[in-house]
Amino acid sequence: MSDIQITNCHTHLFTAAHVPKTYPHWALIPIKRVPWLTALIAWVLAFLGFQEAAEQVRRLRRFQEETSSADQRNILQNMCRHYPKGTRFVVLPMDLSQIGYGPPEVQIAEQHDDLARLAATDEFGKELIPFAMIDPRSDPLANELWRAVDTLGFRGIKLYPRMGYAPTDKTLMSLVYPKAEEKGLPVMTHCSRGGVKGHGLPDRIADAYTDPAAYLPVLKEFPRLKICLAHFGGQRDWDAYVNPEPPSPYHDERTRNWQVMIRQMITSGDHPNLWTDISYTLFDFEEYIPFLRTFLEGPTKEHERLRRRVLFGSDYYMTRQEELSERAVCIRLRNALGEDLFRQIAEINPQVWLGERQEPADGLWR
Repeated sequence: MSDIQITNCHTHLFTAAHVPKTYPHWALIPIKRVPWLTALIAWVLAFLGFQEAAEQVRRLRRFQEETSSADQRNILQNMCRHYPKGTRFVVLPMDLSQIGYGPPEVQIAEQHDDLARLAATDEFGKELIPFAMIDPRSDPLANELWRAVDTLGFRGIKLYPRMGYAPTDKTLMSLVYPKAEEKGLPVMTHCSRGGVKGHGLPDRIADAYTDPAAYLPVLKEFPRLKICLAHFGGQRDWDAYVNPEPPSPYHDERTRNWQVMIRQMITSGDHPNLWTDISYTLFDFEEYIPFLRTFLEGPTKEHERLRRRVLFGSDYYMTRQEELSERAVCIRLRNALGEDLFRQIAEINPQVWLGERQEPADGLWR
């Protein structure tokens, strides 16, 4: 294989200390405190013949083991083992203080400080690219966000509207996007029907905050802002596209498919600074990779626009819940796409998105 400097544009290092103790349900507290309970539950389910449920519990245990790490450094060390030396990682912290499950033990400012210390070490300084997280409800003046960027040197911004706020929130529109556009800072935002949502928040409201169309006013007002709609619409929408038959044609992902919407928004040419990434979604590898390659290959200007706006990302360590390892998915993806396409999404596109490389007007890399 040729030498490609991989940039994984979507990773997480937060630990159990950054998550409210009662999330996602108070009944899980004993399992969090006594991790071997998950192994016992998995054994009982398997003994009773519920193999699929047993495997889901085993995946939960792997996820628990990662979150129970003592600190973000340990998770980063685990992640680095899956990648070639020199791979870089965009790290996205999470502020879960406003989702209705109580405050986490460690607040977002301390999480930012910890990432900054890691990024300043000789061990990880060249590999770690920290982004700053903002929930406008906990940081209405964006003071912590801009402290992380201006003082700590963070390279981008992380949003998660599904937690309970719109992408057009007044704090974002007045205090975040204008300055981010001016500074050329990339924005990574959750765009999948799954994931964390506020306690008691109806799915239809959470989906409305997350819908790709919710970003159209932002794209119109801030056309130079580099926004990445993470997860390329998410697994539910990819599954609905790949398998368009019932159970129900009335599910929104079948009538308003987010994966299709994101492709159309990018390939239209109307939003030249709109991006997407393939994090987590492509862990259903065998099912989706032929479609991804078809979307990216081809001679038309639409193919070229999409090819230049897809980023490699994995969503580590959320992917610890899956059967395939991080390394296995990365190698399979590289093999399936071929060196040129993989270099485009894993090296060239991240450099452009991060502002490290100028994109040629004619799209021809020399």
